[in-house]
Amino acid sequence: AVVSTQSTGTRTLPTLSRSISTYPHLKIDIPSSKVYHVQLNRPEKRNAITLEMWYEIGRAFDELSETPDCRAIILSGSGKMFTAGMDLTALMQFVPESPDPAHKSLSLLSVLKKFQDSFTAMEKCKKPVIAAIHGACIGGGVDLICGADIRLMSSECYIQVKEVDIGIVADVGTIQRLPKIVGNQSLVNEYCLTARKIHSDEAARVGIVSRVLVDQAALMDEAVAMAAAIAAKSPVAVQGTKSNLVFSRDHSVQQGLDRVALWNSAMLLGNDPMAAMSGGDFEDA
Repeated sequence: AVVSTQSTGTRTLPTLSRSISTYPHLKIDIPSSKVYHVQLNRPEKRNAITLEMWYEIGRAFDELSETPDCRAIILSGSGKMFTAGMDLTALMQFVPESPDPAHKSLSLLSVLKKFQDSFTAMEKCKKPVIAAIHGACIGGGVDLICGADIRLMSSECYIQVKEVDIGIVADVGTIQRLPKIVGNQSLVNEYCLTARKIHSDEAARVGIVSRVLVDQAALMDEAVAMAAAIAAKSPVAVQGTKSNLVFSRDHSVQQGLDRVALWNSAMLLGNDPMAAMSGGDFEDA
């Protein structure tokens, strides 16, 4: 169902309040206190992901993970859509030139692992990531949003696991993460093998996104409000919750219980539980 949040028009995001690296294909703003907004920023190319942009995504999330005044992150795309997926010209850039197929394969394996690490950086980022998806999210874009902690979508949007249509296998996260997101292997197989479009109503129904907003402006309003609500909470509690959610997804119930017990045996001794109960401020982490 579409959440009936009213659009407030185009959001203008303020300038960064602290020093952060510059990324040629990403735009980073702070729309609310302790909330960072990362935009894929090649609107003239539908945010198609080049080789350089791929690596920038990983570096940006690695940096924000260690940025103390960043407590929550929004990921979105500029222009008419979230992303059209991989820039197909990039395919030619990373295929190594070698007459020996074994050497070529080893070189290509190294590149593909770096691609995977760049998108996994979002999942490994200590700060929660909210993907705000509008227009369309195709191919490599689906791999990317599968690494986010929360996914929101505008009503006109669709996503598409497009790789089979260009003769390749999705290799940077969709096949591994989407089944755990949806919880229906047959349905994920259908998405990956047919490359059909998944429109916003279906994406919400099967759990790919947690809610759908009426348009892009309402989508960004909701993403900022949600990120601000998270950023107002204890960063120790938020980061610990994300870490244990990701761990528990890939381990047994008992392993998850053991880990969170060990985690809280240290964190309960800190100042944040008392600050939370008394309405006090939290130190950045």
